[in-house]
Amino acid sequence: MRRETYNEFRRLCQEHNLAATHQREKIYEALVSRPGHYSPEEIYEQVKQDLPSISLATVYKNLKTFLHAGMLREVSPHHGSWRIDANRHPHHHLVCTHCRSITDLDFDSLGPVKLHGKLPSGFRLEKFTIEAQGICKACTAAETKQH
Repeated sequence: MRRETYNEFRRLCQEHNLAATHQREKIYEALVSRPGHYSPEEIYEQVKQDLPSISLATVYKNLKTFLHAGMLREVSPHHGSWRIDANRHPHHHLVCTHCRSITDLDFDSLGPVKLHGKLPSGFRLEKFTIEAQGICKACTAAETKQH
């Protein structure tokens, strides 16, 4: 684990009153060491290379703990599988409706978004994200080759 990542992991665990265990460290490292939005199964496959005895259930449990603590974000679950996002900075997503790839879209790429009208009584808005759906470059190229 890179020194900066290790220090960030330790700081986040301390900030959220979590034990900085070796298993949690490896799970966190698997998420932040490469860009992307991974499923728990993909994270498990990565982590078990270093920790062969780790279980998928342990990965799920620790991901839920990280999400609950705010150390990670959940990508919209509307695309088949649960995906985890290590990018905690405000941003949105571009989702390919063909291959289900997810790409970060900078928060500043969009103008101000306003909710017109009132929210339902009792609803407390905590955050919102925008998800733009379309067809990614790779899928568009594949479609073009088929025609």
